[in-house]
Amino acid sequence: MDLPRDLLRTLVAAVDAGTLDGAAQALSLTPSAVSQRIRALERQLGRVLLARTRPVRPTPDGTMLLRLGRQLALLEHEALRALGADQGTATMRLGVNADSLASWFLPAVAAVAQRHDVVVELHREDQERTAALLEAGTVMGAVTAQREPVPGCVSSPIGAMRYVAAASRDFAARWLPEGGTAAELARAPYVDFDDSDVLQSRHLGARGVEGSPPRHLVSASAEFGHAIELGLGWGMLLPSQLATGAFVALDGDPIDVPLHWQRWNLASTLLDAITDAVVAAAAEAADIVATPAASRGPARPAPRPAS
Repeated sequence: MDLPRDLLRTLVAAVDAGTLDGAAQALSLTPSAVSQRIRALERQLGRVLLARTRPVRPTPDGTMLLRLGRQLALLEHEALRALGADQGTATMRLGVNADSLASWFLPAVAAVAQRHDVVVELHREDQERTAALLEAGTVMGAVTAQREPVPGCVSSPIGAMRYVAAASRDFAARWLPEGGTAAELARAPYVDFDDSDVLQSRHLGARGVEGSPPRHLVSASAEFGHAIELGLGWGMLLPSQLATGAFVALDGDPIDVPLHWQRWNLASTLLDAITDAVVAAAAEAADIVATPAASRGPARPAPRPAS
């Protein structure tokens, strides 16, 4: 069974635009033509590929084709460019956690954009959930806490991001004068990034705290640190943030969150470039500690067996 490229391209455009009208505008077609193309692909496969919601969303079967469509588009772009055809600007969709984005990831992206004709679409998500963006075909590479490769991807360790429990000096003097004992932490307010942030809970558990102390939610990296600086509560910060002198470290061991770089298993010049840049930036980042596994080098597609 052949999958026509124009039908796959239409499916991708519909998901990217969020509406059939938006896909029609992007492809210079009528909305009716877009709908007919998607229905033709669904009839060919005997499966529903697109949920007609607002925005439209791929079904699980549609997700598989979405990733295929994006991969074919990338390979086609690079092949035609290698032949000298003007293919315009490529789009690289990448997933990254908030702290990496705020501290070391952007220089890697900038280095690639300076050498290649690309634009970058960054999807910020918790490191525990960025792998799902790869599975859905939303991104082609991601910084993730997941070590096992997502199907169709290769994975490489890049070190561990270190976090230290800290508070403002005034907050520590009022709530944690003994450095953050279990009794002090049981009543002191703390700050979480969002509902998926477990770093503060891990520190509380390690210090033997039971129960639920008062909690603030501040879902932005810069504002998270500012909230702690203003004395809303204590929280887990990066060592570089403590170096400013605005905070005091609390008692307890730091928490290291292992990070991995996962990317599509494709022989792609652009993916190789972003992989090299990400691995190099992580190796130089002050807030990432090296792990033995992180010295293995960047992830690369598996070599094809000799014929």
